[in-house]
Amino acid sequence: MAGRDFIGYAELTDRALRGVVRDVLLIVAKKGLLGSHHFYIAFDTRHPGVRISDALREQYPFEMAIVLQHQFWDLQVTEHDFEVTLSFNKIPETIRVPFLAIRGFRDPSVEFGFQFQSPPPHPGTAIATKSETPLPAPIEEEEKVAEVPREEPGQVVSLDAFRKK
Repeated sequence: MAGRDFIGYAELTDRALRGVVRDVLLIVAKKGLLGSHHFYIAFDTRHPGVRISDALREQYPFEMAIVLQHQFWDLQVTEHDFEVTLSFNKIPETIRVPFLAIRGFRDPSVEFGFQFQSPPPHPGTAIATKSETPLPAPIEEEEKVAEVPREEPGQVVSLDAFRKK
């Protein structure tokens, strides 16, 4: 039988993964899409702070998925949300999505993705607009990820390989 989680692993994981989405979008906002990367982002259209047209809200009353690939413009990323212009039926529309509204993120070019564990709230349910603790700080462009030496299966890897130098 599992014990009670006094640490809050689900919330910590949720916040970290939303930070991943924010960091990825910050990279794309600065450098554009690199290689064949592209993203599917699903979000709760009922979440406070989501800004979409009435026509889109009528078409997607609960959840909507967008694709950032060939036709998107003016991607702007803040600590709490992102804004992007997309084409819907050849009509450009700027949408704003708080990171807390995101239900799933996927980059099929590298088979990477995840869905958030907490289910979308039911209509009429209050939704927190800010986490009690902020998202992790964005990764600075100058920060380098440590090169991890390739090891043969079954060998011990030193933790020093994962530490900043």
